[in-house]
Amino acid sequence: MAELVGNLLVAQSGGPTAVINASVAGVIHEAGRHECIEEIYGGLNGIFGILREDLIDLNDEKAKAIEGMRFTPAAALGTCRYKVDFKKKPEKAAQDMDRLFQVFAAHNIRFFFYAGGNDSQDTSHKIHEEAIKRGYDLRVIGVPKTIDNDLPYTDSCPGYGSVIKYNAATVMEIGVDVGSMATDDGSCCIVEVMGRSAGWIAAGTVLAKRSPIDPPHIILLPEIPFEEEKFLAKVKETVAAFKYCIVVVGEGLKNAAGEEIGADKTRVDAFGHPVLSGAADRLAEIVQGKLNTKTRTVKLGYAQRAAAHFASLTDANNAFACGEAAVRAAVEGKSGYMVKIVRNPVTDAAGRTTIKWSTDIHPLAEVANVEHFIARDWIDEDGFLPNDKFIEYARPLIEGEVKPIMEGGLPKYVTLEKNRVDKQLSPLA
Repeated sequence: MAELVGNLLVAQSGGPTAVINASVAGVIHEAGRHECIEEIYGGLNGIFGILREDLIDLNDEKAKAIEGMRFTPAAALGTCRYKVDFKKKPEKAAQDMDRLFQVFAAHNIRFFFYAGGNDSQDTSHKIHEEAIKRGYDLRVIGVPKTIDNDLPYTDSCPGYGSVIKYNAATVMEIGVDVGSMATDDGSCCIVEVMGRSAGWIAAGTVLAKRSPIDPPHIILLPEIPFEEEKFLAKVKETVAAFKYCIVVVGEGLKNAAGEEIGADKTRVDAFGHPVLSGAADRLAEIVQGKLNTKTRTVKLGYAQRAAAHFASLTDANNAFACGEAAVRAAVEGKSGYMVKIVRNPVTDAAGRTTIKWSTDIHPLAEVANVEHFIARDWIDEDGFLPNDKFIEYARPLIEGEVKPIMEGGLPKYVTLEKNRVDKQLSPLA
């Protein structure tokens, strides 16, 4: 295959993570090794910004800033939740594609990398297919990212190890706090974590349990239909035994009818999903009302995905490796793939098993819009806790600590200078 020469564009999409910038740093780092890549551009705010020709020159950024991205949370390039939707808005989607390829041509973009979750991988797939249809030489590689950990075919998603490391530690600390105040009256604390459809994040808090009596005592997953009476009986039993009960709930918890108990159906997000506004609040109403047990709620919110000060080093390293692998695949002539993380168990002579990590690629056509859920046999029979199979899977993902540069007692995160690339096109209509 003839060598493709041109410029590179990398962008981010969807909810940020503690390590999404590490993937971009990996792209930039690897791109500098290849002479066929001339300029390295960043798209501000994902596809939304690229449509507006909002590009920055990443070659202008200081080397220390690029290195610092490996340990800086949020989306350094900015992000968006913009969907190119051929099914519901075919005319608008066609216009978007015309504009995207005008931007690509105006800036000689030949390598495109999009870091994101399910919808982002779908966008990458559509751009890859459109490039083929138009006869435009472009290599498109999706870079996995999502704390939800619901992309298929990859062992795990960059961002997941860090969010469960932080959440498990937080649940552990909340448990110590609530447990220290436990009295004969009993109490319940409900911790709400992210996860609309899949319960990977909530399940990860089971790593806080070092003994059977430790919290969390109950974990409610979107994969397991919520049964109110069964739940109340478990809370009552736990409070009777320990004088307190710590519950972790995924925000997308559903009832037997498949309805999200915390959904506000009067509001929808950019993708048409009802806004999730209070699974923990709804559960607190149930516990307080039916058991008359003092109940409090904690919503970890954005903190859980932004806690780079307590990120998993394994997660950060894997995220960086995914960015590097994306560039290598594109330079080798691949397009229409997503990078995936591969787990390689290694057992030494003493019988101790450690995990080595590598990367591979998988066709975007098989990844786009496919959600990966927790297997039922990774969850206890009663549905209230993940079992040892899940724990064996999750524990290696939180290993190692990121040590951010500190200044004045707080982490010193980087911001990019964001020198704009001159626009060549008329403003977007």
